[in-house]
Amino acid sequence: MSQFYDVIVVGAGNAALCAAISAREKNENVLVLEKGPSNKRGGNSYFTDGAIRFAYKGLDAIRRIIPSISDDEASKIVMPEYDAEDYYQDLMRVTNNKSEPSLARQLVYKSYETIEWMSNNGIKFDLIYDNQSFEKEGKFHFWGGLPVKIANRGIGLIDMLNKRVEEQGITVWYESPAKKLLTEKGKVTGVVVEKDGETVSIGAKSVILACGSFEANTELRMKHMGEEWGNAILRGTEYNTGDGLQMAIDIGANIYGQWSGCHSIGTDFNTPKVGDFTKPGDIFKKSSYPLGLILNKDGKRFVDEGEDLRNYTYAKYGREILKQPDYMAYQVFDSQVYPYLRSEYKIEETTVFSAPTLEELAEKIDINKSQFLETIMNYNDAVQEGEFHPSEKDGKCTKGIEPPKSNWALKLDQGPFYAFPVICGITFAFGGLHVNEKAQVLNVSGEPIEGLFAAGEMVGGIFYDNYPGGSGLMSGAVFGKIAGNSAAEYTLA
Repeated sequence: MSQFYDVIVVGAGNAALCAAISAREKNENVLVLEKGPSNKRGGNSYFTDGAIRFAYKGLDAIRRIIPSISDDEASKIVMPEYDAEDYYQDLMRVTNNKSEPSLARQLVYKSYETIEWMSNNGIKFDLIYDNQSFEKEGKFHFWGGLPVKIANRGIGLIDMLNKRVEEQGITVWYESPAKKLLTEKGKVTGVVVEKDGETVSIGAKSVILACGSFEANTELRMKHMGEEWGNAILRGTEYNTGDGLQMAIDIGANIYGQWSGCHSIGTDFNTPKVGDFTKPGDIFKKSSYPLGLILNKDGKRFVDEGEDLRNYTYAKYGREILKQPDYMAYQVFDSQVYPYLRSEYKIEETTVFSAPTLEELAEKIDINKSQFLETIMNYNDAVQEGEFHPSEKDGKCTKGIEPPKSNWALKLDQGPFYAFPVICGITFAFGGLHVNEKAQVLNVSGEPIEGLFAAGEMVGGIFYDNYPGGSGLMSGAVFGKIAGNSAAEYTLA
């Protein structure tokens, strides 16, 4: 082979670039292979809203990574501590204790040190004032363990990571899909790549797979997740088609995690059918449903909108929408909660219907009018007394209806009224490869495949059924950093 690298990283999103940067700290020669063109670089990470969940010891820890927070600004912030055990318990709770404990603990206990490492490598962060805090008596109260986002969302993340990649002299090949892993005596020794119309073999001491799961592959979605998933739209890159998974499986890697599950959300009815690089930043999602009701075209509710803070339910309610007639639903709000809706409800790209009365609203949307009005009447009758607190689970609930609404149950009776049609958008699949705490890919016997590592969506076993908001980016960065360091150490052994 004419070309040889210490480490080859397959993929060019958050996890892949974190892996490349980490490996470059110990190795001279690192190559990044990206299937897509340079103008569509960044994978799913490019489309993220940028919120990133990590453990922290109060506001002082936040200020270490956001040094621009002045003393005056800090005096107006109420920032509850969110330590690693809080994070771990949230992760295990929302996955019904199915998350692999060793991988879950790597994610949560290495989250803050990874955030500091990212900061030291030029990644900038901001507080999420608009969607993760409420102002009360002159102070901003944050909640949900998710107060921080990456500056300028996913666009900023990919730009800042690539800037660091360039500073470190890491080689990146675009439009160069990896096709096959090369092996010799059970060890991974390189990658077969399509480049400039030719098939070439590139040698390497180690390979890191970080090129996403199979969510962009409609056939695989339908095979592993169900026929209805052929009707979900793709929120991110079209290049995550499971290539890396198949390459690893072909050399004996063990599949792991919930291949029938995924991160999916309720997104605007007119969201592009595949991630649009001209309108990135997660602007189409619709996540304020805990403050209102969700009804299908039959005029019936089908989930407990107030089960928990949106950070802990939005990634599982997308599939519930997919189960409804015509694979869609309506989020309905009245004027008393409209001011609390997240910013993406109030942009020009939003699809919305409004009317001064519920009867008039029902005429404007495609819904069973009589059932729609009956459902809301029954809901209003079931609302219990209590104080409404939009920033915390307030226990203001319904009684006597199914499904219940466990929190934030205000009567929906103050016009004007708003209906936002939503469909299911898939973000990433939960199925991946079996890796250990060092991000080494394991074979079907549970032994590491020498020279092969994985990170990002390709790590199976962390998320099941659900997902704490902001954990995908964090998992990508944590296991990217670990994979890069492990691969580098392997090459030096």
